Amino acid sequence: MIQKTPVLRVCISCRKTYDRKNLLKITKDHNHGIVIQTGMGRSAYICKAKKCYSDSKIKKRLQKALKIFLEPEFIDIFEKEIASYNDYPNKGI
Repeated sequence: MIQKTPVLRVCISCRKTYDRKNLLKITKDHNHGIVIQTGMGRSAYICKAKKCYSDSKIKKRLQKALKIFLEPEFIDIFEKEIASYNDYPNKGI
């Protein structure tokens, strides 16, 4: 039987490598804009550690990784979404 190797991705904040299932995926979908955990398109991954998603430079890193300008209110919405994923860790994964 062939064993599947885990798909590894790098957190854009701490630059550590994790299994894709343990990261939050932020995607620039060409139809729906910025989506979390779904969609196809250019993606960036952030680990679920509070220091990574509350980093002061996360907006700049997301803009660079997704190659898009993010509105100032996006970070407020983003932090609320991240908090809801941390309250319910199996949601959307």
